[in-house]
Amino acid sequence: MLRLAAALAVPVDLIEPAGFVLTDRRLRRAAMDYLDKVTLMRHASWDAYRKWRDSQARGRLVLLTTRAETPYTAFAFRADDTLMVGRESAGVPEAVHDACDARVRIPLADGLRSLNVALAAAMALGEALRQTDMFPSG
Repeated sequence: MLRLAAALAVPVDLIEPAGFVLTDRRLRRAAMDYLDKVTLMRHASWDAYRKWRDSQARGRLVLLTTRAETPYTAFAFRADDTLMVGRESAGVPEAVHDACDARVRIPLADGLRSLNVALAAAMALGEALRQTDMFPSG
């Protein structure tokens, strides 16, 4: 996801604890040579993120979740929206789910539960960038 964010010029807020070990070495390995090109901010907790976000006067927090009613393609994204994804194994905690301003889902074939979180994020981000005409021009 860090390479995706770097390539599309989208900042990343990483809220801990994450569902994986977060060391600089592992981040470098995952992002390869893109890490220096991504704007990455790490937050120690959900509460720390919320405090920071409130101080920034950000737009809507839009959660990508299998529990949403609205397909991401039917949602009207705005330029100041922040897309949020949870852990691949468990999604986000209930308090985080409830705190989001909107929830969207990716429609899947019958009997299937979910996609890889990075792939799902890429699909929703692509749609949001398309709707808001915010793809990089380069």
